[in-house]
Amino acid sequence: LSVNSNQLLKTEYVDTGDPLPDWANAVIPIENVESLDEKNQITSAIRKPSSIRIRASITPWSHVRPLGEDIVATQLVLPAGHILRPVDLGAIAASGHQTIKVSRKPKVAILPTGSELVPIGSKLKSGDILEFNSLVLASQIKQMGGEATRFSIVKDDFDLICETVLQASNDYDLILLNAGSSAGAEDFSAKVVEKLGTLLVHGVAVRPGHPVILGLVNRKSKIVNQKSNTEIASGKEQERPRNDITPIIGVPGYPVSASLTVDIFVEPILAKWLGRKQNELQTEEAILTRKIVSPAGDDDFVRVAIGKVGDKLLAAPLSRGAGVITSLVQADGLALIPSGTQGIEAGEKIQVRLYRTKSEIEKTILAIGSHDLTLDLMAQFLAEKNRRLASANVGSQGGLVALRRGEAHFAGSHLLDPNTGEFNISYIRQYMPNIKVKVVALVNREQGLIVQKGNPKGIKSLGDLAGRSQERSVQFVNRQKGSGTRTLLDYHLNQLNIPHEYIAGYHQDEYTHLGVATAVASGRADCGLGIAAAAQALDLDFIPLFQERYDLVIPKEFVDFLTPLFDLLTDSRFQHSISLLKGYDVSIMGTIILEDE
Repeated sequence: LSVNSNQLLKTEYVDTGDPLPDWANAVIPIENVESLDEKNQITSAIRKPSSIRIRASITPWSHVRPLGEDIVATQLVLPAGHILRPVDLGAIAASGHQTIKVSRKPKVAILPTGSELVPIGSKLKSGDILEFNSLVLASQIKQMGGEATRFSIVKDDFDLICETVLQASNDYDLILLNAGSSAGAEDFSAKVVEKLGTLLVHGVAVRPGHPVILGLVNRKSKIVNQKSNTEIASGKEQERPRNDITPIIGVPGYPVSASLTVDIFVEPILAKWLGRKQNELQTEEAILTRKIVSPAGDDDFVRVAIGKVGDKLLAAPLSRGAGVITSLVQADGLALIPSGTQGIEAGEKIQVRLYRTKSEIEKTILAIGSHDLTLDLMAQFLAEKNRRLASANVGSQGGLVALRRGEAHFAGSHLLDPNTGEFNISYIRQYMPNIKVKVVALVNREQGLIVQKGNPKGIKSLGDLAGRSQERSVQFVNRQKGSGTRTLLDYHLNQLNIPHEYIAGYHQDEYTHLGVATAVASGRADCGLGIAAAAQALDLDFIPLFQERYDLVIPKEFVDFLTPLFDLLTDSRFQHSISLLKGYDVSIMGTIILEDE
């Protein structure tokens, strides 16, 4: 269509989404139109002008959405097994469907068992264990697309457990029987499954998580309560599109084992029922920072902290205890050491399933070295600056070795040189002879003897650790070899001419100050050398002995990357939070002890 510049055309206003008039084949945006009055002057009367002037050229069907542009008949909107997102609901509605058929969320019953268990919020007495596994497992089930119900704690009573399992089998698709899966006197899970159905598996070649139970419960089972001599059945029949069998999994009681069991055994079942693929974590190859020893016959799952140091992705193993729930919180990934392998050496490559995104990992500051409570506060404040701090406690010497290998961004260190009385410098030159570093003071802190409340053994000094009578013998707990605290202890024992062979528990090691304090609080030891804040945290008594400087040792190549950390050292809020801990002096924070050119 060719139009002269002064030729008048028929026009009509339409709103976005309106159908076009039959005579029209293009739309001009209002911002490309001038409204004119009777004198052809621009007017503000947009809707009722005498005429309009078009300021932009257009082609046929400009700014028109044709019929069928979005969805047409026979077009696949979403495939089966697709997890619905908010935008998918819009596409379904736009295609003319008010309802669709979806997979029903599998119903999972979580039954915590154990006479020692008490609910969250209970006032604890000796021997009590907080029952929180069911909370973790229920959250995992929800993430996997299931619907979990946490049952009340069932005491260690065979008949009562049987009754609860049988009743749950009628209303739920899957039963998780938590704890009691091992071989203790009151571990009834395997016997319960045998009584109510079929015990398929008891024990798997997985670490942690050996005593896993896999079985089937027959909903038609009837049992007789031995105490009341009454017959118990599963209850009222429900309309359910399945047979009379309910799968049951006996989940180990240790938190790490329990969580891993759900990942390995429950997730594939729920994925199958929901018609979706199994969840697959992104896998990356990382370099191991510390040797791992594994049993040859098990698939060994190891939690790791991950950081990118230079161009290397590094994995630092975390505490491997099956009961250490904090290792799951701190973990950035999970490494699998397959059966048939007795371990992996430091420096070797290992496949890691990532719990975090690459972006998060690239912003992670990896610290390997001496443990100090201030690092936990540092992690909290760094999070405000969009940085994560992942730390592995291997002792001061281990930290310097890690820096030499290029396995960390910085190390905390407090190594006393017995010849000079200076901290860290000589050790840095010994372990990192060709690496330029910046050493910054973090805090002065108080080291001393952590003793039980009331100091029942009457301990006053290091001299009391040896040469006491049998009635007043002292059980000591030490820090690991290579730690600054152990170096400090050895120095002062040497000054006092006390051979370490005279100290009961000298070779009983812990990797953190809180580990030492926990050993004392539990009665496993009478005392240990550690920082005042650790004693304060567990309400123990503290006998101050020494002052020491705790430094941050930083290779010069990472100084720019650690700018957020340096900013923290002048942050009054950070300094104040540390000063609230017993035994810390922050007046030296940020002081440069050494900086190589």
